[in-house]
Amino acid sequence: MTSSFCYWDGDTLVLNILGRPRAKKTKLGKVIGKQLEIHVAENPVRGHATAHLVTFLAGEFDVPEKAITVVFGVYNVNKQLRIAAPKRLPAVIVKQQKNA
Repeated sequence: MTSSFCYWDGDTLVLNILGRPRAKKTKLGKVIGKQLEIHVAENPVRGHATAHLVTFLAGEFDVPEKAITVVFGVYNVNKQLRIAAPKRLPAVIVKQQKNA
């Protein structure tokens, strides 16, 4: 559908993510191919890292956690998320949109 790590489906932002669990700090990383790398300061046990990631992204995009849907990858480092009506966009998303 797209050659980027993110795209819009109406007012919903679709993100392809490469999760990096067991990080020292949860933070956005760089774009690697068609995925946005995100370091997660949580162990990948029973979906805890993904839950932590959703909480982190809710703050980054200024949305409630329920506005984020994990399409696939709850128990995998390769994930796709849908973020409904984000109120704020991190710099890496803004930069990608300008280059698109």
